[in-house]
Amino acid sequence: MRVLLINRYDFMDGGADRVFLNTYDLLTQSAPSYPSLPKGGAGEGTFGDEVDLQVDKFTGKDAGISHVNPRSLSVWAKLNLVRDYLYNRKVAAALDQKIRDFRPDVAHVHLIFGTLSVSVLRVLKRHKVPVVMTLHDYRLICPANAFLDRNGSVCEKCKSGRYYNCLVNRCSGGNLFYSFMVMLEGYLRKYVYRPLSLVDHFIFVSEFARKKHLEYDSRYAKKSSHLYNMANPVETSVPSRGNYFLYFGRLSREKGLLTLIEAAKRTGITLKIAGSGPQESELRSLLPQTPNPIPHTISFVGFVSGPALKDLIAGSSFVLVPSEWYENNPMAVVEAFTLGKPVIGSCIGGIPELLAPETGFLFEPRNVESLVEALKRAMNISDKDYLTMANACRDFAVQNFDRKVHLDRLVEIYHQVCERA
Repeated sequence: MRVLLINRYDFMDGGADRVFLNTYDLLTQSAPSYPSLPKGGAGEGTFGDEVDLQVDKFTGKDAGISHVNPRSLSVWAKLNLVRDYLYNRKVAAALDQKIRDFRPDVAHVHLIFGTLSVSVLRVLKRHKVPVVMTLHDYRLICPANAFLDRNGSVCEKCKSGRYYNCLVNRCSGGNLFYSFMVMLEGYLRKYVYRPLSLVDHFIFVSEFARKKHLEYDSRYAKKSSHLYNMANPVETSVPSRGNYFLYFGRLSREKGLLTLIEAAKRTGITLKIAGSGPQESELRSLLPQTPNPIPHTISFVGFVSGPALKDLIAGSSFVLVPSEWYENNPMAVVEAFTLGKPVIGSCIGGIPELLAPETGFLFEPRNVESLVEALKRAMNISDKDYLTMANACRDFAVQNFDRKVHLDRLVEIYHQVCERA
């Protein structure tokens, strides 16, 4: 089985890119001979023969697409991007050649809209290559992809294809031009290219996201499944209770960091914030320059990745996910559980399906008092109860984020799609 993985970038610019790279590594490490699943194995599969697995990838780099922030371009340069944004012929030509050279049995598509464009799906269809697509966001049902308006509030005004609301409310960063572009792209997908007819199977990384798409179009039910993101190998050593709370990820308004900092000030916790993003300067300005009546320690440690990030998570007591948007399957929770770290998360999107009372605490999004109460509960649990919670997190990770389980299910999906083609 030849598998072609497709994504906008071949480097990590966000959580979805990380999933793409992790999937590529997982599949290449399992090639060339992948042990067969027993008939009726990991899911509903029926294949029993050994899978000869061959893997390749196609990204914007293969089509000569550079990583450019369009907001830094002149008006004329932006206008020149319109055609490629909607349908990139250069990408289509490069992918056409890739397919002729590699001859894939199945393509697994990740992020393509806004960079590679829907041209990817059209070319795959023309070559009759079965397509599996992992949906990391909500772009197929929300033009601005995150169900957020320009004020950062949850918005579903575009339901039933009323994409003009995206332009009216300037949902793409408050910018009229970009809001027009994503609106236009939304209508193009609805009436012209129709991804639902070009994709054979959709993978949702949270049950919440799958249900939300079904609210908008019931046709997803017959060609979709739910598969959580995978994690690094689960830590087997006894987890220790650290002396600080940790947030790591993008520093942007939908992540709920304003609420988090205010709650941290009120409770006096030691909080470390790791990451970078457009809201960083605003967040740093919130730290008091003079002594505060309630002692607290809040520090920004910058962007951290790899072993340094693993150490930072391992040294914490709780990981915080205070999001204010429909989070899908946040990698912060996945990575925290892998290291036996409980999570305090907002009750929104796909977060509640990960946080049972045994693995963390939930609070109402945008509600400082609710988060303060959750922080106090976390600070006051005994070491014995903390250890029980930490072990429950690792057990959840083994059952839901394990790499071998993920691989089995992924190969099974590929095989089923190829059989139906």
